[in-house]
Amino acid sequence: MRSLPLLLVLLLSLCAWPLRAADDFLPGVKRIVFLGDSITHGGGYVEDFELYLFARHPERKFEVIDIGLSSETVSGLSEEGHAGGKFPRPDLHERLDRALPKTKPDLVFACYGMNDGIYLPLDESRFAKFREGMNWLHDKVTAAGAQIIHLTPPTFHPLTARPTPGPDGKQPASMLGGYNEVLDHYSEWLLDQRSKGWRVIDIHGPMNAFIEAQRKTNPDFIFAKDGIHPNAEGHALIADQLIAALVPQDAVWWKKFQTDLAANPKGAELLKLVHQHVHVLGDAWLSDIGHKRPGVNPGLPLPEAKAKAAELETKIRAAVAELHLQ
Repeated sequence: MRSLPLLLVLLLSLCAWPLRAADDFLPGVKRIVFLGDSITHGGGYVEDFELYLFARHPERKFEVIDIGLSSETVSGLSEEGHAGGKFPRPDLHERLDRALPKTKPDLVFACYGMNDGIYLPLDESRFAKFREGMNWLHDKVTAAGAQIIHLTPPTFHPLTARPTPGPDGKQPASMLGGYNEVLDHYSEWLLDQRSKGWRVIDIHGPMNAFIEAQRKTNPDFIFAKDGIHPNAEGHALIADQLIAALVPQDAVWWKKFQTDLAANPKGAELLKLVHQHVHVLGDAWLSDIGHKRPGVNPGLPLPEAKAKAAELETKIRAAVAELHLQ
């Protein structure tokens, strides 16, 4: 009989464990905003991350808002004749003071750098503008009461960007060169900010390593035809790094989930629903916040988009539960 209270405590602990575990993941976070350039605006890795949230944490209600903007920089720089001279690159400085109070994020993921070197060789003045912009962004988000996680820029890897052989005629140790070496420097600086307490997830290094490994057997391997905008495989690698950095033990679970989803006849429909959910909200928020980038889908009025997103969320949750892939 003396063991009964102990057994009761044990049972209660086991019953409470799932709730505590759920609360331990991104505690206090409900609304997550993604900032970045066209890679973030494309949304592939954001969609993968949102699907992870729906599948792994169905008891939590997260809001994911993708307000990445094509061509944007955090440095405020734009090359002469950008977009054929039609418009300069949009600058995050122009819209962040509207975006933060409107979206009221608990957590911001920020992925900049690809456009900030303006596709030119490493230059200290441009590098300084990138550093200034990142410090400004970090301070603005934290001052707004939100957490921020920086992502290193993705890899620039067109086949034409390979370094030329050295004087001895041998290929340099790295199979990537050109503008990607600028992004190497930008990524290293971001990673160094961890010593100041910044949260930084490295996607640049893993993309570099994956591409180099692939090119040893397939010299023409690419994630992106233009070297910039990753395909679905590239976006999946980015999402993998986010998940592994946040919850290392979930990396194996996520891989299995993706495998099972791909084998399920209804998996494609779930992916379509998540794609629609991310973009109907993202397009609407972009328009509501306002920006100076021509050619962006205006999206629905925000109240209408939120209603549509709620319908899609109901379908997503039902699909995840029906597929039994958690």
